[in-house]
Amino acid sequence: MNLSSLGFFRSLRKDNHQFAVIGLGRFGRAVCSTLHRLGYEVLATDIDEKNVNQVMSEHIAAHAVQLDSTDSVALKEAGIYEFDTVIVAIGNYIQESIITTLNLKEGGVPHIVAKASSGVHCKLLHRVGADHVVFPEYEAGCELARSLTKPAILDRFDLDPDNSIVEVIVPDEFHGKTIGDLQIRNRYGLNLLAVSQDGKFEINPDPRKRLEKGSAMVVIGCNRDINRLPI
Repeated sequence: MNLSSLGFFRSLRKDNHQFAVIGLGRFGRAVCSTLHRLGYEVLATDIDEKNVNQVMSEHIAAHAVQLDSTDSVALKEAGIYEFDTVIVAIGNYIQESIITTLNLKEGGVPHIVAKASSGVHCKLLHRVGADHVVFPEYEAGCELARSLTKPAILDRFDLDPDNSIVEVIVPDEFHGKTIGDLQIRNRYGLNLLAVSQDGKFEINPDPRKRLEKGSAMVVIGCNRDINRLPI
């Protein structure tokens, strides 16, 4: 997620406890499973009865129905238009995905999240009413590439294309030195937000604290400066 997504997430109702998921492939089932595990009520739908039965047998949704989401009448009869947030997880079937998203928008659904399979697909989804578009495969591929080329980066939050917050393994050359001695802001242009301490993070650590090899630290700054760290 980046800053461009904030408007969408700010608009979500905090008291929304019901979600509908359309499309029960691996991505759709993962969304259902996580929402269900977190205690939210989930209505799962798919055109394939086998997928619907699988979701019910795995107990990862409160309700599951078979329907054709390109049929606006079927969506209305299933009560989909009454949901505050609907996830369109039909990423590999572009025509069905776009028609479904359009149906949801015309049906008055306030928040529509849709899975895209390409850049063109993403643009089309936005044009027909998707409020937020995700690229699970693309995002996973980017994360894998980053982890392979920068294994010392444990986690990353992109603020925008140029700036990030990253959790990194403390470099060997930082071992035994205090935060004040390292002057991370002056040398690298980065702000140190936290360091690990006995498995937990210490926020805004004391400049006198010594860093230990193998522990982790969290910094914020531009990607160009992050890449200059000796990791």
